[in-house]
Amino acid sequence: MPEPITPDPMTIAFLLFPHVTQLDLTGPAQVLSRLGGARIALVAKTRDPVPTDAGFALLPTATFNEVPAANILCVPGGFGTVAAMEDEATLAWLRQVGAGATWVTSVCTGSLLLGAAGLLRGYRAACHWASRDQLAWFGAEPVAERVVFDRNRVTGGGVTAGIDFALALTAAIRGEDHARFVQLSLEYDPAPPFDSGSPERAAPETLARYHSMVEAYAPGRAEKVKAIAERMTP
Repeated sequence: MPEPITPDPMTIAFLLFPHVTQLDLTGPAQVLSRLGGARIALVAKTRDPVPTDAGFALLPTATFNEVPAANILCVPGGFGTVAAMEDEATLAWLRQVGAGATWVTSVCTGSLLLGAAGLLRGYRAACHWASRDQLAWFGAEPVAERVVFDRNRVTGGGVTAGIDFALALTAAIRGEDHARFVQLSLEYDPAPPFDSGSPERAAPETLARYHSMVEAYAPGRAEKVKAIAERMTP
């Protein structure tokens, strides 16, 4: 495991890109902000507001040039993932920061972005259930788990798994007692009103509605991701 680049304060760099799923980012950011001695950086190509797929914007705190290194790199997912995967400046920044980060992490389809940057080849990884199999196109091993650790790569499943991922990473960095304290402070005690949070338990009509929604917002997404992966193949 490499030594932290900036031990005090610890720098946690979250990638921001247009049409990111904000909870992929804000969920783990809320948890990791309580690591102690940590600085959260929301990093984008410019400091202009970045639209999310929730209909509101997030304001970057730094540009790619301003954060050339970080202790923790975290990449969220969202409907804008494919466009980010096709942006060379974004991939170049991920490669640069990922090369020296103590922890290289993602939530949801952010793991596909790590894959497109060449940072998951030979690693086990999680992803949103609907895109998980696509990790194999980038040389990663898809794993159907909510949080996956493989050496210094830590990946979370879809959206809300980002909170679980961040608590697990907190435990790895600060110890389980501190992670339990953060969980209590956030009253993270989930008791969902419906048992429909996975494709195995959702009704067939709910599953079909989800796939229709994805095709409407991100038409041909799987085919585009596959084409990007094929361009990367030597």
